[in-house]
Amino acid sequence: MRFTDMLQAASVRADSMLCVGLDPEPSKFPAAWKGDATRIADFCCGIVDATKDLVGSYKPQIAYFAAHRAEDQLERVMAHIRRVAPGVPVILDAKRGDIGSTAAQYAREAFERYQADAVTLSPYMGFDSIEPYLKYDGKGLILLCRTSNPGGSDLQAQRLADGSLLYEQVARMAAGDWNRNGQLGLVVGATFPAEIARVRELAPTLPLLIPGVGAQGGDAEATVRAGWRGAAAGDLSGTTGAIMVNSSRAVLYASAGEDWASAARAAAIATRDLLRRAGRAA
Repeated sequence: MRFTDMLQAASVRADSMLCVGLDPEPSKFPAAWKGDATRIADFCCGIVDATKDLVGSYKPQIAYFAAHRAEDQLERVMAHIRRVAPGVPVILDAKRGDIGSTAAQYAREAFERYQADAVTLSPYMGFDSIEPYLKYDGKGLILLCRTSNPGGSDLQAQRLADGSLLYEQVARMAAGDWNRNGQLGLVVGATFPAEIARVRELAPTLPLLIPGVGAQGGDAEATVRAGWRGAAAGDLSGTTGAIMVNSSRAVLYASAGEDWASAARAAAIATRDLLRRAGRAA
């Protein structure tokens, strides 16, 4: 199944815009596993088991695994998601950005080794930095557009000769000639609701991955109002591209006690319901 179709179906089935980010930090694990990097897969799989019926997507961040030499555990987590939540798309958050044979190897890593349904990419080396990924039919490419960090403005908010901003040009290209396989999406930070609305205007049908809700201070309700319009109240099939509102730390580390899995589920339910209410009001 194509990534965009899989995402739409999962979002409707769970009635959820929530994307749970899997950013495992052993120093924040429950007491019995605290500091033990060999438990990364166990922890992430426990989070998946607790939330699999509540989400529209998952987003494991590769650096949190690689820093602990835990790439094999990432493979285990990806396989576990495919087994227990086979309809939920998995976005490998890698933010790769290179060209030629190197980009081809990164694409192979994401889509063959890890079997991801989509991958995040930096588009700032141009179209040939994403072209090798397009060879994987049906896979999603989520391009950095307007990121949630304050320093993103250093480049993304630069004004071009035609008066537009750089992030706006990225959105236009992603919605236009670059979208040769119909599988591109954009990353837009929840800390910039006005920019989310602008990106949605420029790229009305592209899925948006929206990090920054929760620990980073993004307003969940403002995010949904800016990025999504439903065909009718409560209808997640929408009239625009799907949105994936990411929450990582607020879900993963809702409790450091023995109730960590149930606490993660409760946090996911609360966030899903908040997003759902905002969607119905949009």
